[in-house]
Amino acid sequence: MMSSKLLSCGWLQQLLVVLLKLTLSFAGPTNGTECTARGPASYILVFTGHWSPQTFPKQYPLFRPPAQWSKLIAITHNGQHRLFQEGALASIGVQNFAEVGVTVELVKGAKDARKRREVGAMYRTAGIPTGIGHSSTELLLQPRSPLLSLMVKVIPSPDWFVGVDSLNLCEGGQWKQEMTLDLQPLDSGTDSGFTFSSPNYPTVPQETITRITSQMPNHPANSFFYPRLTELPPIASIRLTRQSRSSARQTPMSNHILPHPIHPQRFSETPLDCEVSMWSSWGLCLGPCSRGGVRHRTRYILLRPANAGTPCPELEEQTECTPHNCLKRQ
Repeated sequence: MMSSKLLSCGWLQQLLVVLLKLTLSFAGPTNGTECTARGPASYILVFTGHWSPQTFPKQYPLFRPPAQWSKLIAITHNGQHRLFQEGALASIGVQNFAEVGVTVELVKGAKDARKRREVGAMYRTAGIPTGIGHSSTELLLQPRSPLLSLMVKVIPSPDWFVGVDSLNLCEGGQWKQEMTLDLQPLDSGTDSGFTFSSPNYPTVPQETITRITSQMPNHPANSFFYPRLTELPPIASIRLTRQSRSSARQTPMSNHILPHPIHPQRFSETPLDCEVSMWSSWGLCLGPCSRGGVRHRTRYILLRPANAGTPCPELEEQTECTPHNCLKRQ
């Protein structure tokens, strides 16, 4: 009788172990992002654009359209989902958003991922009509989706954006109280334009998402090419502040309501050196041959200096003609 009871208990233990393994296998990998906090956390997300002619003087867009930011797209998710990833190919949703600001595919992808319990919620804010400005919204993060990813398109640009990839707001059982991140421009790898206003020039084959730096892409025509800088100043930033959320407060916070007065950050001016063309060929020698003539060559300004950059050199040179180059005037 006793042996049958022991056998029964052993069989139940084995069954529980099998069921636990099956549950863990269906749950999928957590990638070290599990959060054991007891409840959700509410945050105010503030996006700030720092894109100005002082910090980014090269080819700064003044019209058609002027420098501005698209709507912000943010999702909360777990470790099984990525909105985008530096070094990976952009999805069709990321491509459409980075190139033309269309969110249809991004929204569809987030809804599909939510059905698989990979995404918690999606948030949006309106665009900012200038290079310097703020937008904000309130986020509610759950322990099952403690990661935050977001994107904002740089307007105008071929396929450039700023973003945050899988920012973990929960460490173990604690929600973080405040975080501030500086953002640098990213290239989605789907358009080969070099400048803010470049025409559409698809990249074939598609390249991976890469960070744009002061020297990469290494081409003087690139709008972010500043060879004198070791790194670009932040073009934008985000600030996340946790809010105390009482049970009595159920009304979500509206977009663009900032929690505290925000003063624009001051960054040092970025010097922009003058750029000139190559010299033209020498002109014909003019003047009486008996005294020797003079010939000229010229060059023109490609990029005017700004913010105490190196001034432009002389744009015209002349030299005396050698006899065999002399052309007599009629």
